[in-house]
Amino acid sequence: MDWHVAREEFKNYLKLERSLTGNTVEAYVRDLTKLVEFFELQEFSLSPETVESSHIEGFLKYLTELNVSSYTQARILSGVKAFYKFLIQTDYQDTDPTALISSPKLTRKLPDTLEFHEIEELLSVIDMAKPEGTRNRAIIEVLYSSGLRVSELLNLKLNNLYFDLGFIKILGKGRKERFVPIGKDAMKYTQLYITEYRNKMKVKKGHEDFVFLNRRGAQLTRVMIFTIVKNLAKAIGLNKNISPHTFRHSFATHLVEGGADLRAIQEMLGHESITTTEIYTHLDMSYLQQVVHEFHPRGKGNDQ
Repeated sequence: MDWHVAREEFKNYLKLERSLTGNTVEAYVRDLTKLVEFFELQEFSLSPETVESSHIEGFLKYLTELNVSSYTQARILSGVKAFYKFLIQTDYQDTDPTALISSPKLTRKLPDTLEFHEIEELLSVIDMAKPEGTRNRAIIEVLYSSGLRVSELLNLKLNNLYFDLGFIKILGKGRKERFVPIGKDAMKYTQLYITEYRNKMKVKKGHEDFVFLNRRGAQLTRVMIFTIVKNLAKAIGLNKNISPHTFRHSFATHLVEGGADLRAIQEMLGHESITTTEIYTHLDMSYLQQVVHEFHPRGKGNDQ
């Protein structure tokens, strides 16, 4: 049985025999599709019957490297387990490669994932009347809408902003450049910060091209970004241990949960991880932009 046929039969089984709702059925099928995408990325020539437990474990490891939360990993694994339970119950195969695989521990040392409403709450308590308020709003918007590492945010340059195209150019690990889509709200508040605040500052020599500056006109530090995030969390009484990386983690998780293509997510995060860079050569910028627009909660923005 090939994957296309297997997915269709699984879908019919969930609808007709388990009487699940349409949204639940689609969620199960979407989880299975993530596994198939992973096999395609790895160039594994596998059918449902030839998958082994090591392949499933490799898939979970891959999701971890994509910053996908342990909660979402557990949910995806649940969908894959349901698929193999279906294959056994319908006599398509005798063994279950997921049988001995436990769900990822929810205590795994990854940052907490923020719900979209929590991100909106964090943004809502930023005091835009203060000079640094616009800057801080822009920082959080950029971290979440583009999934940047803290170092990438700190080193973002004015000449790497391509707002006319809806992209920013990032210098990532190993000094490798990549283009990442940026949301409408992130562009809006970054431009507002630049025109209303940054352009009126006295900038220290050597710091002229950095986008985000402190009150003394110098490049921000990692500690300052952490302090901004911690203070916002405290202001809304958030009972989660969050850091700037939490927004990158949430960016990836929300895209995966929304159904975005794993290859596009990996490209935007700047990961080499398991697969080689050549795999992504056909993913043009317009496609990456479309992925964020369709699947990221902040990608649609507000046309205001």
